[in-house]
Amino acid sequence: MTQLTLFADIILPIAAPIAYTYRVPLMLNDFVCIGKRVVVQFGKHKIYTGIILKIHTNPPKTGDAKYILSVTDDLPLVTEANLKFWQWISDYYLCTLGEVMSAALPSSLKLTSETKIVLNKYADQQDVVNLDDKEYLIWEGLSIKGELSIKNVADILGIINPMPYIKKLIEKNIINTVENIIDNYKPKTETIVELTEKYKSDQTLLKDLFENLEKKAPKQLSLIMNIIYNENRNKVSGNNINLQQLLKDSNSNQTALNTLKKKGIVETKIINVSRINQKDEKYKQIDFTLSEIQNTAYNQINEKFKEKDVVLLHGITGSGKTEIYIKLIEDTIKQNKQVLYLLPEIALTSQIIIRLKKYFGNDIGVYHSKFNENERLEIWHSVVNKENTKNAHFKFNKIILGARSAIFLPFDNLGLIIVDEEHDPSYKQNNPAPRYNARDTAIYLAKLYTAKTLLGSATPSIETYYNAKANKYAIVELSKRYNDVKLPEILIADIKEETESGTMKSHFTFKLFHHIQKALKAKEQIILFQNRRGYAPKLECDICNWVLHCRQCDVIMTYHKNTNQFKCHYCGYVTSPPLKCPECTSVELKLKGFGTEKLEDEMPTFFPEAKIGRMDLDSTRSKNSYHKILSDFDEKKIDILIGTQMISKGLDFDNVSLVGVLNADSMLAFPDFRANERSFQLITQVTGRSGRTKRGISIIQTKSPNNQIIQQIIKNDYINFYNNEILKRETYNYPPFYRLINITFKHKDINKLHKAASYLADNLKDALGNKRILGPEIPIISKINNEYIKCILVKIDKDISITKTKQLIVNYINNTLTINDYKPLRIFIDVDPY
Repeated sequence: MTQLTLFADIILPIAAPIAYTYRVPLMLNDFVCIGKRVVVQFGKHKIYTGIILKIHTNPPKTGDAKYILSVTDDLPLVTEANLKFWQWISDYYLCTLGEVMSAALPSSLKLTSETKIVLNKYADQQDVVNLDDKEYLIWEGLSIKGELSIKNVADILGIINPMPYIKKLIEKNIINTVENIIDNYKPKTETIVELTEKYKSDQTLLKDLFENLEKKAPKQLSLIMNIIYNENRNKVSGNNINLQQLLKDSNSNQTALNTLKKKGIVETKIINVSRINQKDEKYKQIDFTLSEIQNTAYNQINEKFKEKDVVLLHGITGSGKTEIYIKLIEDTIKQNKQVLYLLPEIALTSQIIIRLKKYFGNDIGVYHSKFNENERLEIWHSVVNKENTKNAHFKFNKIILGARSAIFLPFDNLGLIIVDEEHDPSYKQNNPAPRYNARDTAIYLAKLYTAKTLLGSATPSIETYYNAKANKYAIVELSKRYNDVKLPEILIADIKEETESGTMKSHFTFKLFHHIQKALKAKEQIILFQNRRGYAPKLECDICNWVLHCRQCDVIMTYHKNTNQFKCHYCGYVTSPPLKCPECTSVELKLKGFGTEKLEDEMPTFFPEAKIGRMDLDSTRSKNSYHKILSDFDEKKIDILIGTQMISKGLDFDNVSLVGVLNADSMLAFPDFRANERSFQLITQVTGRSGRTKRGISIIQTKSPNNQIIQQIIKNDYINFYNNEILKRETYNYPPFYRLINITFKHKDINKLHKAASYLADNLKDALGNKRILGPEIPIISKINNEYIKCILVKIDKDISITKTKQLIVNYINNTLTINDYKPLRIFIDVDPY
């Protein structure tokens, strides 16, 4: 009987526009399956791990298909729903499936190849005699080791780049190159101790052993007693105890253990363990009753879900949205379905995870970029492999808490997605592709599973609120704080007025300074918000006004006092402080402005008794730094917490009575059509951190106290703010009335950049009309990493086919890149820039 010849379309983790067709070896016919990983050769030398997208019997129309080398999974690693999701992201956000795959899979699941060199067994020995010294060293190393990596060769020769010598040896047919697959995943292991089967099965023998050891070897007896106790405990909890913990609990030592091993009484085993949920943490299970207002909102959400798949929960800060989320999660997991709880900031997961564990114990998986790749892989398995006995140490999670990348997890039976702080721009991935918005993609993901989506915010995005008002989404309002606590009293501190009157203390108005003193005296906590990290945002010459810029970017460099360096926050370039001005040679160089680091540095001068903490990108680079800072603040080890926008999002601390916004004007002055929206959301959110158990105070420092947005924030008047903004959006053709696509050009030659951008813009204007194309324009930051930048903004009417317009844009871009002068150009497409 002839076997069927199969072919498979494989997604590779590269920016290729298509999936590549490979032939399935007959012996692998029964093992290939959509969603499994396979190892394939790409080009002459590279080996990749790809995902099977489709299995069929159609050979490629051109050329012979290469064979799949191996299948790496017993069960599909990616679900068919996931692959549909990837395809939708690829189509909607105009990127390749390979780019989606690269973003979706943890690196540990993307096996890579490493180039090795080996001796050519057919080499002419006479050629070996004629090798120079360095070539002979390589040949000698291969004769001993069998194979060498490029790094091995560099070490042998004592040089950085050994490629010229390797190339010569290949040309002389002395060596060949091969590609070895590298599996980056390293299981975490622990050593455990057990009784040997002989003593497990014979109680009489065990009793005699106890009597003997009690008199002669009490440490050995203590060790055995603890082993028996932990084996019984493991039967109940499923948790083994590792060797070090066993020795500590039994007050014993390695010598006693070795003696028992020699006697054949105990044995040690090395087992794979999960990196997640390692601790058998005990959380006091808390039950709670929703308030009358919360319960009404909870019931309304359930009713609205009968009519709509998406519901917006518009609840003011401190209204108790999280408790409603918990009840909805509880309802969903009772139906044996999974829940995805999305948060915009990793900082939020630290606090929310503790709150959720009070209700759901340890059955929660956390997934975000601060986890290392091995931890992320284990979370991946805990979501997809419900029945996977091969990975039995991966616990199946019904609740996943994570930042935007968690949407790519391969859910088994998703029932509910909660997008908390749905308005937050952190949900948008800007670089690299896919440039997706996790809020919008979450709605599509839920649709694939016929699940429900709950969007929660005190300050919904204009688009979301418009969709709710247009009846595309349902809406539920929560207009009162939990326990009827009043919203904080918001006070305005006029920086201009106090500067003129001489009452400013460094960057603090008298009003803010006085209230900080008052809060500290009352043993209450304070949050100070300054949306700029570093010590000072610029260095300026007082004589000629020269400013220190990055030499690779069109960016002013920020001073960081802790390293005594100026740093570019775009390319990472650093430099030491100059001793004099390079333009006029003056030494009158002054730091201007202030960031969170400077605030932290100055606070002890004004408030010497206060304990100061700082939370920004620089202070939270390590995995557990968020948790440490927030735990210290929660436990009142920090009196004043200074931070950037990450402290504004959903954090809940009972003892915070004062919030200070140091400079509201920097946000309001930003040249972007969303500037008012961003400012309203950010300032409302951060001021809402004040007074969760009793009414607090929030102070906004500004030079424009009569600004309309600030006045709306004081009144907490979202509706008036929304009505004003929606009118502007409609008048000037911005979302939600128009869709936007931003096209960014980058090139090291500014002249070629101008020509290419103008060429594409002219073509698009001819096809779509002048009114729909803005640009090409030079953005605020016109150069990054020695590449000049230009942008085109495409506005698309709602009555025009978005699919056809996208295809037209892609065709014109591809046509532009066929022109020789423009081939080195890099063009990026951002659909729905946010």
